[in-house]
Amino acid sequence: MAQDTFFITTPIYYVNGEPHLGHAYTTVAADAIARWQRFRGRDVFFLTGTDEHGQKVYQTALSRGLTPQQHCDELTVPFRALFDRLLCSYDDYIRTTEPRHTRVVQAILQTLYDNGDIYADSYEGWYSTTAERFWAEDELVDGKCPDTGQPVEWLAEDNYYFKMASYADRFRQWIHDHPDFIEPVARRNEVLGLLKKEVGDLCITRPKSRLPWGIPIPWDDGFVTYVWFDALINYISAPGYRSQDPETEARFERLWPADYHLLGKDILTTHSLYWATMLFAMGLPPARTLYAHGWWTNTGVKMSKSLGNVVDPNLLIDAYGADAVRYFFLREIPFGNDGDFSHDSFLVRYNAELANDLGNLAHRALSMTGKWLGGTVPPVGDVTADDQALWDLAADVVPRFADLIEALDYRGALGALMTLAGAGNKYIDTQQPWALNKRGETTRLGTVMRHVLELCRVAGTLLSTVCPTKGPELLGKLGLTLAPLGAGGLADLARLDVLVHGSPIAAGDPLFPRLTELPDIVKASLPDQPVQAPKKKKKKSKKKAAPKEPITFDDFGRLDLRAGVVVEAGPHPDADRLLVLQVDIGEERPRSIVAGIASRFAPAELVGRTVVVVANLVPAELRGVLSEGMLLAAGGKRVVDLATFADPVTPGTVVR
Repeated sequence: MAQDTFFITTPIYYVNGEPHLGHAYTTVAADAIARWQRFRGRDVFFLTGTDEHGQKVYQTALSRGLTPQQHCDELTVPFRALFDRLLCSYDDYIRTTEPRHTRVVQAILQTLYDNGDIYADSYEGWYSTTAERFWAEDELVDGKCPDTGQPVEWLAEDNYYFKMASYADRFRQWIHDHPDFIEPVARRNEVLGLLKKEVGDLCITRPKSRLPWGIPIPWDDGFVTYVWFDALINYISAPGYRSQDPETEARFERLWPADYHLLGKDILTTHSLYWATMLFAMGLPPARTLYAHGWWTNTGVKMSKSLGNVVDPNLLIDAYGADAVRYFFLREIPFGNDGDFSHDSFLVRYNAELANDLGNLAHRALSMTGKWLGGTVPPVGDVTADDQALWDLAADVVPRFADLIEALDYRGALGALMTLAGAGNKYIDTQQPWALNKRGETTRLGTVMRHVLELCRVAGTLLSTVCPTKGPELLGKLGLTLAPLGAGGLADLARLDVLVHGSPIAAGDPLFPRLTELPDIVKASLPDQPVQAPKKKKKKSKKKAAPKEPITFDDFGRLDLRAGVVVEAGPHPDADRLLVLQVDIGEERPRSIVAGIASRFAPAELVGRTVVVVANLVPAELRGVLSEGMLLAAGGKRVVDLATFADPVTPGTVVR
């Protein structure tokens, strides 16, 4: 693939229901990185679409009194409409019922059959209609499908099989040779654990007598293609593989392998084992990275139609606007982890960062410049140490934002962006432009406001990746339009002398008006009573733990509490909820500390943070990683924040 191309995909979404929060989340994540790569000047191909074959689609269509094609034609509309409302800039939208896709699937099937990679055989076993696959007896959970928990039925039938097992060793080696192939690391370990078992061949057909809805097998009209074998091929049929059009096939050669397949963690096996071995059989390499993200709950309860707690993404857009919804999705949780949605947490995040930090900075900068400096960009005067600190911060934040977002650490990237907004507001409070104006110090006033306006330019440019309306709107207030990164690259973006002296600016309405309460449309949608998760089977009750006994001063004195500074942070290689930190507590080398705070913090947010360390805790290995201490934090099972200090503290300082 040429250096100037970037190919990213979402899963193609199954049309057996209306689009939900998970569909919106994945597509927004893909759109954000696609927009960033376009800004960097790369030739981007962003692919999404709908998966329209399979037994569930067939049965749902029949239950609605429609043909499967009528059902698919109807259901694909709200998916496209949602992605458009979310401002997703996809380059292609593939439907697996399109002729361009059907032709490629059949051509691949015929080639693999001719090459001896597909054979006929009889099989009988437990079949799950909801998962659309067979299960072995020992894989069932309480006699039901382990994926969906739904009943299974015994089936005996003839089918065609793909020789997946013959490519299993190559697949294992591929994972070991390409450590970035499956991310996050915990998902990679899941797949490696799966591969410890024997890999069998894959049933890739269904008899038409049982399921007439699917792509026909080209050499045997009695069968249709298994939905997963059909669906996965969209990633190469859409960009032009075997399209029989020279220009389109040349595009495929430029684009493949894809840079990222984004997907939910529940479909990782199909996208890793199934898809990679299929590609090996075709003579193609797999995508560079499969990134499997987590699921959203609603105020701690798994979303379910039967519980009535499914969050409608269209309602969120109506209530808060697409930009705010996109920001919340990507800022609230580390990408890859599970997350919890609530309207209250949305309001807190929106007001604290978009309204109070960034929105307030923009409004102050633009309104003060308009009021005291004629509404035009002032010149840059003599640069003081405080001004230089802003230059240094911007020079640090811009490349850090780039590195983080290109690694799909959206939360960390947006956190870095918000440090600019926080620093800008603090700079205004420190420099007191109102006092400068009152004293008639116009030159210094102009320099101060110029630096704040420049910070708004940098922030608006970076924000455009995630908020494609509000970012450009902020730039528009500065008299600018969003344009691809220039020849000077990130270094020029980070400079604080880019605006043209004398150019008009306009404050206009606040960028993100503060929300004092939940919008009426949200209030009307909330249930009268909080939704409760279904009760689990009661376990034998354990005796309640006795209250902890009081301790003496000597007991407390045994704790060696020290101030420390986090110098490095990263994910644990074998546990989603853990982070591995290197913490300087004033010793010859930093301490390695494993902390269960991944659900609250992205690694990038912790670097440079001062923490409180229990320094005399006996070292222990946590999931294979040495931990030489413990951090103090607020909260129980759900961490709220880490204990820290209001003012700078030297690493190693004793805490009492």
